[in-house]
Amino acid sequence: MKILSSLRSRMFLASAVLAVLCIGMAVYLVSVRVTDEAERTIEREISATGAQVDQLRGDRTELFMLMARLIADVPQLKAALGTDDPPTVADVAVEYQTKLRASLFLLTNKRGDVMYSSGGSPRAAEIAAHQPAVREALGGFESLSLLPQPTGILQIVTVPVRLDQPAPTVLGTLSAGFLLDDGIAGQLKKITGSDIAFGMDGQILASTLPRDDYGALAARLRSSGISRVQLASGEYEVLPQPLTAGAAGSIPAGPVALILRSRTLQLQALFAINRDLGIAAVLAVLLATVLSFAVARTITRPLAAITDVMREVAATGDLTQKIALRHNNRWDDEDARLLAATLNTLTDSVARFQREMSQKERLTALGRLSTVIAHEIRNPLMIIKGSLHTLRRAGLGTDALREAVADIDEEAARLNRIVNEVLDFARPISFDLSTVDLNALCRESATAAQASGGGPAIGLDLDPALPPLVTDPERVRSALVNMLLNARHAAANGSGGDPPVLLRTACAGDRARIVVADRGVGIAPADLGHVFDPYFTTKRGGTGLGLPIAKNIIEGLGGTIAVSSAPGRGTEIQLDLPR
Repeated sequence: MKILSSLRSRMFLASAVLAVLCIGMAVYLVSVRVTDEAERTIEREISATGAQVDQLRGDRTELFMLMARLIADVPQLKAALGTDDPPTVADVAVEYQTKLRASLFLLTNKRGDVMYSSGGSPRAAEIAAHQPAVREALGGFESLSLLPQPTGILQIVTVPVRLDQPAPTVLGTLSAGFLLDDGIAGQLKKITGSDIAFGMDGQILASTLPRDDYGALAARLRSSGISRVQLASGEYEVLPQPLTAGAAGSIPAGPVALILRSRTLQLQALFAINRDLGIAAVLAVLLATVLSFAVARTITRPLAAITDVMREVAATGDLTQKIALRHNNRWDDEDARLLAATLNTLTDSVARFQREMSQKERLTALGRLSTVIAHEIRNPLMIIKGSLHTLRRAGLGTDALREAVADIDEEAARLNRIVNEVLDFARPISFDLSTVDLNALCRESATAAQASGGGPAIGLDLDPALPPLVTDPERVRSALVNMLLNARHAAANGSGGDPPVLLRTACAGDRARIVVADRGVGIAPADLGHVFDPYFTTKRGGTGLGLPIAKNIIEGLGGTIAVSSAPGRGTEIQLDLPR
């Protein structure tokens, strides 16, 4: 009995004995029903794959529809469509077509005239523009349509481009097409494990199978339910899955996805398994019959107690669950008790680790916030402290008193603005819009940045033809001063230039452009994509919030901000604000 007191020993015996017993039982059952079971397995798999493909298609359609809605809601696109000028629409649309990576990108005005089209064949764009989907979108409805192409099926989502103010108006439509081709079929095969073919109008347009099989597959486009087809590579079970809504089980009349499972490969695998199982069962079935009951009894009791608790932990996520094993002198199991004690200790350690990590995350967040506040309010506090020293001096004149009080009042207001800016980073910014001379605002920002201390001078190249701008001057000034301070710091560490820092304004179509350029050290390519990430900084003592806050301000005002840089040559930040 000593050998049976160890779970490891019992598992060794059980794995050998129960394996052969299960093989023998499996061979006995499989020898009678192997073929029928294989057929049912294939049908279940192909039906499950059909549901999965339908779900993936639905998710893909929803994703495309969401992306089309987001682009249709872009103010620049609405403004371009409002001009009814194809070149103006093209200037805006080409950027979003590139981002969307659509096979077809089509914009029409409120009369249904094509303003811009890109991707696909010219014939495809013309057909898409005359689809009922465009008329439905002009009526305010979203829709999905599919068009046959030489290399696949073009799935087109069409949404209206609406203007809600001052009155609800449909400015036009946006259509984005995505091709269901061999590449998409290959991706679906990786996900589902089944071969896929796309067909329409009696033709197979794309598939994971060779083109030699297209003729036999085309005959299944008008079938319903699971059927069998003989191809060059063997016999397959095929299920047609309509790509458009229709009655379940009806014969598809439009675009179809054919889902195929190889019946030949499945039966070959089962034959090899049956042969191996039969050989093993003949050798082991007698010994397995004698020992199975005793071994199963000793294994199931301790493991059941452990697995029941583990199942409860998995279902509830409660790591405080403990494993309690019943002690039985006859079947006392040392390994099971050790495993239970180890798992109990592990759950205690994980729970303690979670508590510690939660505390560390709170401390880290507090540390970041403290760093931001300390960095931003140090200078105002120093000015207030200097003003208070001035007020303590004996014989202080009236003018000096007023100046000190004014400094304190100004810096207190600045502290209040700083706190608001920190809060602005975590919540939507409120703006105070007014008409402002952008060139004058840039001069003030340059003066404020240069007044912060020694460093390179700031050159000005201001466009006198720039008209007044309706914006939030204080927010823009705050963003400009922050960027100019960064530019002066970079130029001081760089190779220099003439001028080392330049602030430039210009008209850019219907936008006002501000450029902050320096001849500093530049930004490494690996860091350039992270400059707008919160808390990312390469400057000693920096907090990494300056550019993210500036980005929130500019984008909140309906503008855009972009950074370009080359190491050793300097950095250029471009701001575009709507006029």
